[in-house]
Amino acid sequence: MTLLGKKVLLLVDNLYQELEFWYPLLRLREEGAAVLVVGAKKGETYTSKMGYPVQSDLAAGDIKQVDFDALVIPGGYAPDIMRRYPEMVGLVRRANEAGKVIAAICHAVWMLASAEIIRGKKVTCFFSIKDDVAGRGSLS
Repeated sequence: MTLLGKKVLLLVDNLYQELEFWYPLLRLREEGAAVLVVGAKKGETYTSKMGYPVQSDLAAGDIKQVDFDALVIPGGYAPDIMRRYPEMVGLVRRANEAGKVIAAICHAVWMLASAEIIRGKKVTCFFSIKDDVAGRGSLS
């Protein structure tokens, strides 16, 4: 399978989980996807739970059109920070409305809950956020 010509947005904020960010980034690029890192601010350096830095290519608020194919949200504690920014939540909501593929890993379901896009869907998440998510959709 090749993803040549596909554009994927990878959300980031401080305290992201390393493997849940770097593996998707590298594997998607290996398959030919153009992966852009999106944070609350463009050009900001965000650090992982273990201190690994990554710089954002774009700010969520600068993405007006839904001109991408997929959105990946890594876990860690970053999603709890991301959902404090209306631009980040709005990007996830617009991606859902446009029928884009959205991957939410582990704690990233927090973002789906904040974007209010999980009602009527089955999702999985890290067990400690079950209560945060349960009232906004189905858990499996």
